[in-house]
Amino acid sequence: MCGIVGYNGNNKASEILLDGLSKLEYRGYDSAGIAVLEDNEIKVFKAKGKISALREKIENEELNGTVGIGHTRWATHGEPSETNAHPHVTFKGQVTLVHNGIIENYQEIIEKLKRHDYTFYSQTDTEILGNLIEYYYYKYNMGPIDAINRTMVRVRGSYAIAVMFKDFPGELYVARKDSPMIIGVSKDATYVASDAAAILKYTRNVYYIDNLEAARLTNNEVTFYDLNGDVIEKELKEIKWDLSAAEKEGYEHFMIKEIHEQSDVISKTINSFVQEGKIDFSNAGVSDEVLSKVKEIYIVACGSAYHAGVTSSYVIEDLARIPVKTDIASEFRYRKPILNKDGLVIIISQSGETADSLAALREAKNAGVKTLAIVNVVGSSIAREADYCLYTLAGPEISVATTKAYSTQLIVGYLLAIKMAYLNNQIDDKKYEELINDLLLIPSKVKETTENTINEIQKIASKHSSIKDAFFIGRSLDYATCLEGSLKLKEVSYIHSEAYAAGELKHGTISLIEDNTLVIGVVTQEEIAEKTISNLVEVKSRGAYVATVCTPNIDTSKVAEEVITISETNKYFYPSLSVIPLQLLGYYVSVSRGLDVDKPRNLAKSVTVE
Repeated sequence: MCGIVGYNGNNKASEILLDGLSKLEYRGYDSAGIAVLEDNEIKVFKAKGKISALREKIENEELNGTVGIGHTRWATHGEPSETNAHPHVTFKGQVTLVHNGIIENYQEIIEKLKRHDYTFYSQTDTEILGNLIEYYYYKYNMGPIDAINRTMVRVRGSYAIAVMFKDFPGELYVARKDSPMIIGVSKDATYVASDAAAILKYTRNVYYIDNLEAARLTNNEVTFYDLNGDVIEKELKEIKWDLSAAEKEGYEHFMIKEIHEQSDVISKTINSFVQEGKIDFSNAGVSDEVLSKVKEIYIVACGSAYHAGVTSSYVIEDLARIPVKTDIASEFRYRKPILNKDGLVIIISQSGETADSLAALREAKNAGVKTLAIVNVVGSSIAREADYCLYTLAGPEISVATTKAYSTQLIVGYLLAIKMAYLNNQIDDKKYEELINDLLLIPSKVKETTENTINEIQKIASKHSSIKDAFFIGRSLDYATCLEGSLKLKEVSYIHSEAYAAGELKHGTISLIEDNTLVIGVVTQEEIAEKTISNLVEVKSRGAYVATVCTPNIDTSKVAEEVITISETNKYFYPSLSVIPLQLLGYYVSVSRGLDVDKPRNLAKSVTVE
């Protein structure tokens, strides 16, 4: 969940490192640091807090070095502090290292190194990792690649590392296992990053380094090695993301910019799979034959991606009549799931690097079940390891709280549901065409809903910014949307918020309702609207302040103090519209409370450790 950046070129490394770290601050921001080669000496600068604190610390330093590494940290081992911040320098001063991941057997390695008189200054597993590389480097008189490879064999856990050796001043070394890392190249420089956003400004040409591989970077060349130290060839790839997507472009925060981008990225995602009025996944290698053989579906994801999976499960089961089970990725492996060999495991992840989701993918593959990834990042681990991959075209998403990536995940879920329903003869040509035509209108409906609800949501947010608790209730697809709306509010505003299936209220939850407790009801499904409205009456009679998100055809005015009306669409696609005011609510409540919207406390964008 930390951010790594590295540079080897002809320009000032410190400026490029700080710029890259500012693009990665959403990955971790309790401390930051850089190490720069200056006059044949590796100089390290670290600061607790955000990148701005690091900038202030080095603004009066004369740093002309052209080789360096940087890091922005999200603490796992050791409290946030300058001492625990990366980069870390080893006991004998040979190795300077930054690290993303967790070393699970670090205590065992500590004891080994202590027997060889090593001492340690921090509480981090990263310092231990660097010292083990240094230990092998000296003990066996190895070169950097061999010392790194020997360390990779010795440690358990996940890591992406960027390393500087004192004896090799013009070179950078990297390695990875289960944590993201890319290598960028330009005419006169090489780059390291844990996310493409950090280097898009400088190059679009990248290599993807695979598990248990290492690389050596000079200012004009990258050489890759396998675990045996043999040189391996890599294919250069081009990142096609628009650079402007990683900039605020006049918006106050990335989150509100990305909310407004949803209609555009939804349109791009739909059009990548709908050709001449037909859904076609063949370019992604997902043939009709593959989908028609699926007898059961398992959707596995974390956080917002899980909520997109819950929504997809409702739509797939109703339309395609294929049984769907939805699992939180961190629970999937440990409940020892019984998987149908004719099933399909769908892994949903924005980053394509989510540790628990990646582990679930591997569990499914080991069980001999076909896997399909729905991811946003091209070349990510999940994308590469899954049997099939459907890309969402959300582009770079910088705000920690996802909005546009979630919305594009919903779209892919709808597309799969419609396609599989058609292949299974659950819908005829007329219904198939109708659903696709309705889906093609979603981008304009999203834009319309955003424009029509934003002012009202701002007023509601201002009125309720000081509340302690909030509850979201709905049924069926509306319940799935409530899960996401509740998460948006709690993660960016720090207000305690819960989502409940409306029918569960009387099974304990209603005891929490007090005078003026905010209850938000999502009511878009006409066939069950009366039941949800009845539940809202129950909470209102106990003092709740009720707000609703509903369609033009559903009247909630008799029960709700605030009514947010969204645009009209097909019943299956309402989650794409009803989530918009809930995203806006979370955003504007956070703004009203004066919080850091894009970088909520204790959270990181991509959870790459268990």
